Amino acid sequence: MSPASPDVALARRQSLADLLRRSARRQPARLAVADAAQVRTYAELDEDVTRVAGALIARGVRPGDRVAVLSRNSVDYVRTIFGVARAGAVLVPVNFMLGADEIAYVLSHSGAVALIAQDALLSVARDAAKQADGLRLRMVFGTAPEEGWEPFDALLAEDVAEPVVPIGPDDPAQILYTSGTESRPKGAVLSHAALIAQYASCVIDGGMTRDDVELHAMPLFHCAQQHCFLVPDIQLGASGHILPGADPAAVLEAIERHGVTKFFAPPTVWISLLRHPDFDRRDLSSLRKGYYGAAIMPVEVLREIGERLPDVRLWNFYGQTEMAPVAVMLQPEDQIRKAGSAGQAALNVETRVVDADGNDVPPGEIGEIVHRSPHAILGYLDDPEKTAEAFRGGWFHSGDLGVMDEEGYLTVVDRIKDMIKTGGENVASREVEEVVYEHPAVAEVAVVGVRHPSWIEAVVAIVVTKPGMTVSEEELRAHVRARLAAFKVPKAVAFVDALPKNPSGKILKRELRDRHAALADRIPGLRPPGGQEG
Repeated sequence: MSPASPDVALARRQSLADLLRRSARRQPARLAVADAAQVRTYAELDEDVTRVAGALIARGVRPGDRVAVLSRNSVDYVRTIFGVARAGAVLVPVNFMLGADEIAYVLSHSGAVALIAQDALLSVARDAAKQADGLRLRMVFGTAPEEGWEPFDALLAEDVAEPVVPIGPDDPAQILYTSGTESRPKGAVLSHAALIAQYASCVIDGGMTRDDVELHAMPLFHCAQQHCFLVPDIQLGASGHILPGADPAAVLEAIERHGVTKFFAPPTVWISLLRHPDFDRRDLSSLRKGYYGAAIMPVEVLREIGERLPDVRLWNFYGQTEMAPVAVMLQPEDQIRKAGSAGQAALNVETRVVDADGNDVPPGEIGEIVHRSPHAILGYLDDPEKTAEAFRGGWFHSGDLGVMDEEGYLTVVDRIKDMIKTGGENVASREVEEVVYEHPAVAEVAVVGVRHPSWIEAVVAIVVTKPGMTVSEEELRAHVRARLAAFKVPKAVAFVDALPKNPSGKILKRELRDRHAALADRIPGLRPPGGQEG
């Protein structure tokens, strides 16, 4: 057949631009999103988004243009997500913790023509904009305090009809910049079709319904909160309450006040909730669905959630930005039976564990985790070499090491870059962390390798203790020594008040390696052959 006519293509359009409108027509009066300042029904949000899209087009934003947003969570952020999509443009969410130089790199590399910034972040946005090439529009959530920055509210004041924009399934919808170990982040290009295929996996395998009342506390610039929870909620017609961040007291209060039924957070945030004095003071009885990701939940924490929130069903979502981001899920019924596992491949995903030649490794053996799925990115922006490397052999190579069991359940062993090579042996940091977490005084732990002249890398543990509890370094090392091989025992332990984390709650191990490099000075060299380590 010949290619579809423009009218046929428009009639068949399935893009982010369409999801909100369809929900608004099904249930216009239902609460869509709310934050501390604004409450919007589906009909109101849909009208807002049409105004934003029309105003962007009137200001010269064309289909395919990149529009960057630098902001903490808000209703305005949600308007921007859908308004940019409805204009046929490409959204570039920017991490609000970046400095001006880093933001300028994202703006220039993505080719952004517009920047929308939160007023509280205007100082860094201004400095970044001065360095960026190609910016034509500068807008700000809130009032515009200076010349050259237009108030975002001005876009909402314009009365326009919904723009008719052709959007193909493989047209880019968003460019998300990865936070990996590269000196510069890579721009992961996600299409409309990839995101919508991922939403289907989340909704069906994640047990989501239009009756859900969600709390969005993790940052919306991150693919997990935006694309596993916010946009699937909008597609379903569920309700969402937005917090600017994951402060534990605010999260617990919001769950009680709004009757929240569904909540996502990485293990670090779940741990902070469990340790907060308000946990037992708040009425959390509305909560029915809990989700975690970014890291595997320590088994001891998993058990504690089960005891203290017995009515909450838990899901583990495992993946990465390049998979939009979900690839594998662990269902509620498997949380204890397969504790520590990431689960099985999601609805629209195939997952394998392979050796260096791309061959399946036997069950129980370690290999690299690879995926094949419509969730996957189109590639890395302007980087064909890294794209080809990531997709070699027709599979997306995750950079994670894992083990598949006989039932097809995946256990993530470690990031390839986080595997510690010590004295000729490989140590998976997560295995040691699980054992350290079993000690009753430990609230959080990260295990990393620090450079050592004799061991190459030495295993060290960075530990946060529970309030009012203490444990000595030797006691912790003895605790691990009783459970693991000697070469896996941390050769040094540092006690800290908190572990460094990015806004999505992921522990920054690279920062820990740099910060605690001096621990190597306390660690003796290799023992003679036949000597005992640890």
